[in-house]
Amino acid sequence: MNAIITILTQSMFLAIMGIGVYITYKILDFPDMTADGSYTLGAAITASMVASGAPAILAVLASIVGGALAGMVSGLLHVKLKITNLLSGILVMGMLYSINLRIMKGRANTPIFDSKHLLNSEIFSGVDQKVMTLVIALVVVMIVKLLLDLFMKTGLGYLIRGTGDNEQMVKTLGIDVSKIKVIALMISNSFIAFSGSMMCQFLGFADVNMGIGTLVLGIASIIIGISVFGGLKRVKDTTKIILGTIIYQFAVFFALNTGMQSSDLKLVTGLIIVVFISLSKKSVADKVKGVLPKISAKRASKVLNLKEDKNVRA
Repeated sequence: MNAIITILTQSMFLAIMGIGVYITYKILDFPDMTADGSYTLGAAITASMVASGAPAILAVLASIVGGALAGMVSGLLHVKLKITNLLSGILVMGMLYSINLRIMKGRANTPIFDSKHLLNSEIFSGVDQKVMTLVIALVVVMIVKLLLDLFMKTGLGYLIRGTGDNEQMVKTLGIDVSKIKVIALMISNSFIAFSGSMMCQFLGFADVNMGIGTLVLGIASIIIGISVFGGLKRVKDTTKIILGTIIYQFAVFFALNTGMQSSDLKLVTGLIIVVFISLSKKSVADKVKGVLPKISAKRASKVLNLKEDKNVRA
């Protein structure tokens, strides 16, 4: 039971990161490698500030701002210096590695086990710590989900969608697409850094390498959620990502408990993504096969009707 609670809690905090990756990967069609660095940035800022005695809520806010600044740098490198989206993300990710080390004062790991933060507050004393952490994680991820859902219904949200779908059309409306991209990257990386901040408090430490594979993990959650729950039209993509993150985390848990080592995590992740992509493509192919006979039947009936009309006129 404790293992299930731990996995669910971790899934909620990682789902925040998945939602951030969704903005760039799925909506904006921008593969942003900055995610690997901004996730660690959020954790590094939080750990350093909390360890020095700063209020946890202030550390979280600073982490969100730090993530937004990282996204802004990636966006400016892309739109101003005309560096490709993939390379701009890689460059910022590399620079953030050094910045994160400086934030943590040259140490690769900063523990906060003995420091007060949001997940070990005295306010929740007397309540089971793991259960309370899960409740906090659920509340936080629902707030993030609702905020993004509401934001995407605003004018700026529709512009971000439009830029991802058809950039040229948005340009013809006289709108500066460059600004839209930079804003989207800032929002995305602020969510990712927030996820890193919360995971740092959940784990009790920040590590300079904890962000490696963040983008892949986020994409995996998106692919799994949308492929499994793609048929549920009334369910929003943000909800699907949360559910996809839970499925992914449990899949990794069961895979590692079958005898695989923790060093095989990247292999397990790749295999899980491949399996779900193949399943989603198969389901689409089945739908197409089911529709084609109907289309051909309709066309045949139209041809017959046209021939009958011609015979009648003759």
